[in-house]
Amino acid sequence: MGTLHLNTELLHSENNTKTAELYNEATEDYEFWSRDFNMHFGYYSPLSTNPFRRDSMLNEMNRQIYDRLNAKGLLCDMGCGMGGTMKYGLTKYKDLRIMGVTLSDFQAEEGNKRLEGLNGSILKEDYNQTSFANDTFDGVMAVESFCHSGHSIDSFSEAYRILKPGAKLVVADAFLKKDFEELCIGGSYCYKGLCNGWSLEKLGNIHKVKAMLEEIGFKNITIEDISFRVATSVLHVPFAIGGFMIRKIYNAEALKPQSIKNLKGSLFALLSGVQMNNFGYYMITCTK
Repeated sequence: MGTLHLNTELLHSENNTKTAELYNEATEDYEFWSRDFNMHFGYYSPLSTNPFRRDSMLNEMNRQIYDRLNAKGLLCDMGCGMGGTMKYGLTKYKDLRIMGVTLSDFQAEEGNKRLEGLNGSILKEDYNQTSFANDTFDGVMAVESFCHSGHSIDSFSEAYRILKPGAKLVVADAFLKKDFEELCIGGSYCYKGLCNGWSLEKLGNIHKVKAMLEEIGFKNITIEDISFRVATSVLHVPFAIGGFMIRKIYNAEALKPQSIKNLKGSLFALLSGVQMNNFGYYMITCTK
């Protein structure tokens, strides 16, 4: 057990370094995806979003998350990126306070500039081992962030620790529908490309993640398959990549290695998204 624990820690540490490098170098490129620096996919609602306006769907994803949190009090965004989801919440819900954590120096520094004047702050920390005291937050969210640590028990356990009793965790992310070993050749190829491109440790098996949440002690676990809601924004990927490349060529700018990795990850996200038998996008809501 000791050796296994040590190997897991080393894997987390190595992947943390890769994740920090990716976002230190490539985060500013995300402006081609979202003017609001929403570093996630969107949620399509026929009555409230425009399928041709990406940011309307990205912000609808934010709204869906806050609705499930019953947004109030002090929240934590575990893996907050540039604070796009934080800024949405702080602007829409005036009484909220939000703390975000990221591994990236760039995201912490630039994200805090974007949050200036709002009741939120970003800390450079590992969300698997934060500095927050037990029972601190009235809600915790993780938007396409826990995948960087492989949807590990460490991530969900830390969320449980810092939540107040009766408070909710909301996770929006892609998961496998089966174990990696059961994927077909095409699914395995896309999965490896996705993980390498976006520095993901792995994607969790959604069925095993639910069992893990129960083991940790979470209650009232609701798992919603929102793949079709998210699919419309995923279809924006090739157009966004094309626009990004044209802009770089027009400005005679060289592509940074981390930007190339990021673009490859985006492409494999699109290819993975069409394999509905292997991959799914889920919204998890559970209570401490």
